Amino acid sequence: MRYLTAGESHGPQLTTIIEGVPAQLELVAEDINVDLARRQGGYGRGRRMQIEKDQVQILSGVRHGKTTGAPIALVVENKDWTHWTKVMGAEPIGEGEEKEVKRKLTRPRPGHADLNGAIKYGHRDMRNVLERSSARETTVRVAAGGVAKKILSQFGIKVGGHVLEIGGVKAENVSYDSVEELQRRSEASQVRCLDEEASVKMIEAIDTAKQDGDSIGGVVEVVIENVPIGLGSHVHYDRKLDAKLAAAVMSINAFKGVEIGIGFEAARLPGSQVHDEILWDEEKGYTRKTNRLGGFEGGMTTGMPIVVRGVMKPIPTLYKPLQSVDIDTKEPFEASIERSDSCAVPAAAVVAEAVVAWEVANALLETFGHDQMKTIQANVKRHQDEARSF
Repeated sequence: MRYLTAGESHGPQLTTIIEGVPAQLELVAEDINVDLARRQGGYGRGRRMQIEKDQVQILSGVRHGKTTGAPIALVVENKDWTHWTKVMGAEPIGEGEEKEVKRKLTRPRPGHADLNGAIKYGHRDMRNVLERSSARETTVRVAAGGVAKKILSQFGIKVGGHVLEIGGVKAENVSYDSVEELQRRSEASQVRCLDEEASVKMIEAIDTAKQDGDSIGGVVEVVIENVPIGLGSHVHYDRKLDAKLAAAVMSINAFKGVEIGIGFEAARLPGSQVHDEILWDEEKGYTRKTNRLGGFEGGMTTGMPIVVRGVMKPIPTLYKPLQSVDIDTKEPFEASIERSDSCAVPAAAVVAEAVVAWEVANALLETFGHDQMKTIQANVKRHQDEARSF
């Protein structure tokens, strides 16, 4: 599978076209809308989320509730577009209308793509960079991830995400018996944290940051269970699934680090406390005594739950503005405010679920077929039967 996204933060809509989704998959808008709503939630979000009520329109590739095998077009409208039609319109600006088109941006904000993108593409108005580099683009990545989750659900594969840390406050009590329990408990928390005491402290940290005109980041974790053994491959660098997951998580706006399993902790432990001992029984087949490697060995899934963490930096646009330089005058200034989230970590957990689910679903189809769900399901069952008795 593959997908492309198009659209700007204040443009008329956000669009994704998905190719390679098997035929005969039951899919309706609500399968996607549930995650779009989750992405807009979470404590610390700003005023934009009160304007937008994201709902997807399925414009192709689905007929009478089932996929046809053709490309799927998904669209999410920007309600705020009505206030930006002149600023963001596609038509050329008429003579004498320049003054009506306000909000030209010549002052790059530290931590954003503004300056680098302007230099790369030759834009004197950095709004051309800002609008596309905005995290608003993740709306349709979450939509694509909703399709991926629907595919995975047909094989009993479950996806869940939660927050491990915000602003230095770390969750301690994060044990759970299943991904379903993980998801239920994370959704019950305003900050998507399983630790109730830590949740309270995280909310306090977000409030403090907002009062100080500052922002804070954190760590999110995605867990996927019931994954077949052998997704990905050891034979070449670009076929290793753990590498693809790392790239997917790092591609999320403001993410600066990725761990799989115990991650960087492995550097501080002996091998006997890092690797997962292999077990076998007649009912389950091959399993592991532990899951320190997060469901991966040699770039392939082991059958244990996939565990991926991502680090999100604080949002760089602050009410306590940082210093920058105007590209026209070269004069120093204090950076302007384009958005007001003080913390988007809970929302980022939903985006992380989406991009990880996409890569796992894609690997599943690469291994077991693309054409129609019935054939793929038969291939997966045969593989699991053979792996159990291997």
